[in-house]
Amino acid sequence: MTLTQRRENETDQPLKRLVGLLVVAAAVVLALALRPALSSPLLLSVNGVSTLFMLILTIVVGTLVKARIRIRSTTHSISWNETALVIALAVAPHSWVIICTAVGVTLASLQLPPIKLAFGVAKNVLMAGGAGLVLTAVGWTALPGQPWVMVPPLAAVYLAAVFLDEILAIPVIALASGTRVSHQFLSNLDLRLAGYAVRFVFAICTLLILHADPRLLLAVPPLVLSLHLAYSTRIRTRTEQQAWQRLARTTDALNVVDLDKVLTTAVTQAAELFSADEVEIELRDAGRTVRGAGGTITYDGPAGERSGIDGTVLAARLEGHDGTADVGMLRLRFRGPVQFVEREQYTLRTFASALCTAVRNAQAYAELARVADEHAHAASHDALTGLANRRQLLDRGTDQLASRHAEGVTALVLIDLNHFKEVNDTLGHAAGDQVLMQVADRLRGAARDEDLVARLGGDEFAVLLRALPAPAVATHRAETLLGALHEPLDVDGMRISVEASGGIAVAPASGGMPELLRRADVAMYQAKRAGQRISTYAPARDTADLGRLTLGGELPRAVADHEFTVNFQPIVDLGTGEVTGAEALARWHHPTHGVIDPLRFIEAVERSGMLPAFAEAILDQALIAAVNWRAAGFDLPVSVNVSPRSLLDARFPGAVLARLRAHDLPPDRLVLELTETLTLSQLDVVDRVLSRLRDSGVRLALDDFGTGYSSLSLLSRIPVHELKIDRSFVTAMEGSAEAAAVIRSTLDLGRSLDLAVVAEGVESEPQRRALWSLGCAAGQGHLFARPLPAGALLAALQRGSGGRPGALVAPLHDTGAVIRLSTPGRRQPGRGRTAGLPHLPA
Repeated sequence: MTLTQRRENETDQPLKRLVGLLVVAAAVVLALALRPALSSPLLLSVNGVSTLFMLILTIVVGTLVKARIRIRSTTHSISWNETALVIALAVAPHSWVIICTAVGVTLASLQLPPIKLAFGVAKNVLMAGGAGLVLTAVGWTALPGQPWVMVPPLAAVYLAAVFLDEILAIPVIALASGTRVSHQFLSNLDLRLAGYAVRFVFAICTLLILHADPRLLLAVPPLVLSLHLAYSTRIRTRTEQQAWQRLARTTDALNVVDLDKVLTTAVTQAAELFSADEVEIELRDAGRTVRGAGGTITYDGPAGERSGIDGTVLAARLEGHDGTADVGMLRLRFRGPVQFVEREQYTLRTFASALCTAVRNAQAYAELARVADEHAHAASHDALTGLANRRQLLDRGTDQLASRHAEGVTALVLIDLNHFKEVNDTLGHAAGDQVLMQVADRLRGAARDEDLVARLGGDEFAVLLRALPAPAVATHRAETLLGALHEPLDVDGMRISVEASGGIAVAPASGGMPELLRRADVAMYQAKRAGQRISTYAPARDTADLGRLTLGGELPRAVADHEFTVNFQPIVDLGTGEVTGAEALARWHHPTHGVIDPLRFIEAVERSGMLPAFAEAILDQALIAAVNWRAAGFDLPVSVNVSPRSLLDARFPGAVLARLRAHDLPPDRLVLELTETLTLSQLDVVDRVLSRLRDSGVRLALDDFGTGYSSLSLLSRIPVHELKIDRSFVTAMEGSAEAAAVIRSTLDLGRSLDLAVVAEGVESEPQRRALWSLGCAAGQGHLFARPLPAGALLAALQRGSGGRPGALVAPLHDTGAVIRLSTPGRRQPGRGRTAGLPHLPA
C-alpha cells in the first residue's frame, strides 16, 4: 500500500465514523418526531396536506439554491436551509418540519454520493430538531397578531440553526479536505456571517408578507434569486482574490536555487493553491517524479511509478510563456470529478510557467556549481597524481601557520627524485608518469591523515606536517616518508629503484608559507650537494636570506635613483598575430647585482614603507609608454599588476586617476591586474577601492585565473572585465586532458559572462593553435616576444611581421578566409563590462 493510499484510509475511516454518528442521531430525532406528527390533524384536511407539500417544496428550494465552493475534489455548498427551516417552523408543527426536512433534503440530494446524501439529510434533520426545541422553549405556538413580536423568538431559532449548521458541517468538511478545523471555521467567516444576516432578514420579511397578504409571496422567488446571485458573486470574487494572492506567494516561494527545495515548495504550495488531493511534477530530462499531498512529499524517485489516487487528472506542461523549454509536466490529481473554470485554468498555466522558470534556474545553478567545483578541484590538485598542487599547499599552509600556536609545530618536507630525467629519457614519459603516480601513492600512504601531500611540479613533492609535538619529530617523519620509497617500483614489468633527497624546514617566525617553502628548498639542495638523503634547514648556510635583507635596506635608494624600470610583454590576437595590448613587468637594475627578478624584491617592497612610491614609479613608466605608443599610431592599453596592499589603501584610486590625468590618457587604456587570492582576506575593504576604479573607467583583470580556491565567488564580487588563464595550464594542456578541460571551462565561463580571456605562457605554435581552436582570442608569451623595453616594443610594432605594422607573427589564416569561431569576450573597446584591449588598425 502506498503512502497516498494509507493517507486516504486514515482520512476515510474517521470521516465515515463521524457521518455514521450523525446519521444515528438524526434517526433518533426522526423516530421521536413520528408519533406526534402522525397524531397531528394536518393529515385530516386538504389545507394541512397542502401545507406539508409546501414545507417539502420550501426545503427542496432551500437546499438547491446554493453558493458552491470547491475544496479538492469535493464541492461544498452554502445553502438557504436554515432560512427554510425558520419559515417552516413558524407556520407548522416542528415534528412535521423534521419529517419534511428529511424528505425535502433527500429529494434535493439524490444525485449526490451516498455519504454526502446521508450527511446532508442527517445534518438538516438535527438542525430542524434543535431549532424546534428552541422554538418550543420560547413558548411559540403560532404566528402572533403583532408582526414584530415574532422577531425575537425566531432570531433565537435562527441562531440555533446556524450554530448547529456550523458545528456539524465544519468538522466533517475539515476532515474530508485534510485541513484544520480552526482554519475551516475562519475561512470566509465575514462572508458567512453576512450571508446568515441577509437570510434571516429575508426569512422575517417572508413571514411578514405571509402575515399581511399571502398573494405577495409571488414576489419572493425573484427576491431569493437576486439575493442568491449577489451572495454567490461576492463569494466568487473573494475566492478569486484569495487565489491570486496565493499564486503570488507561491511563485515568490519558488525563487530559490536548490532544485529539491523548488520541487518541494511547488508540490506543497500547488496542493493548497488548487485544492488538489495530490500534486505530481515530472522532470523529463532527469527522469524524476515528485508527488505530494497534504503538505508532505509522498514520492520522490524515478518516473513511471503509478500514483495511488484514481480520479480526475488535470495536467499542464512546464514550459515558458513563449512555449519553449519544455522541462516536464505538472499534474493535479483529484479523487472525484473536477472541472476548472477559466480563471483556474489560467492560474494553472501561470503557475506551470513560473515553475518551469524556477526549475531551469535551479538546474542552471546546479550545473554552474558543478562546473565550479570541478574547476576548483582542477585548480587545487595535480592532474597526474591527484595530490594537492603548489597553490593548495601555499593556501593550506598559510591557514595552518595562522593557527600554529594553538596546534603545535608546523614543518615542511620537500622531496626531489634523483636522476628522474634518466627514467623519462630511457623509458619514455609514460613510464615516468607511472613512477610519479606510484611515488605519490606511497607518500600518501606514509603520511598521517592530518598531513598534506602535494606535488609541486616535475619530480618535486612536498609534505606539510601539522600539529607536531616538537621540531625534532619532523626529522623522524621525513625518514618515514623517504623510507616509503625504498622498495623498487614495478613499471611495465620492470623493477625500478627510486632515490630521493629531502629538505626539512620548521615554520619560521615571519615570512609565512613562501618563506617556509624557500627554506625547505634550500635544505633539499643542501642535502643534494652533501650527498645526504635528508637535510634540515640551517640559517647559517642560507646566503639567499641574507641577500634579501640587504636588498630590503637598499629600496629607498633604488626608488630615489630610478633603478626600477619596466619591460613590456605584448598581448597578441592569436588569430591575426596583431598586438592588442602589453603587460608591464617591473625590473630592478641594481648597480652591483645587475637585473634582479621581481620574485626576489616584491615581497621586500610590500613589507617596507616604499610600496606607494614604488607603485607610482612603475605606473608612471607604464603610462608614459602607452602615451608614446599612442602618439606613434598604436593605441594600446597597458596592464599593470597591483599589489594586494595597494588595494587596502583608500588613497590608491585617487593616485591612479591623478597619474592618468597627468599623462592625458583615457582611463580605459589602463588595465589593473588582480590575483585571485589578493582579496580573499580583505574583500569587504577592497570593494570600495575597486568600485571607484571601475566606475572611473579603469579596467580590471583577474590574473592567474583557475589557480585559487574561490574563482567563481570572486567573480561574483569583483566586477572584472578580463580573465587571464594561468601559464601552468597552458604549459600542461598538450599532455593533460585536465588542464585542457580547465582552459575550456574558463573560456566557457568567459563566454557566459561576456569577459575577455587572455592565455599566459604561450611558447609554441601548437599551443597557439590549440588555444585558438578552443575559442581563446588573445595570448601572451615567448612565442610572440619576451619582455621588451618600451622603445624596443614600439620598434617591433613599427617593423611588424610580413609587411603588417603592429603584428608580431603571421596570421593563422590567409587574408579573406572565412573563419567561424565563438570566442569569449574578444578584446575590443566600447562594450561595457566586457570591453577589453583593442585590435590594432590594419
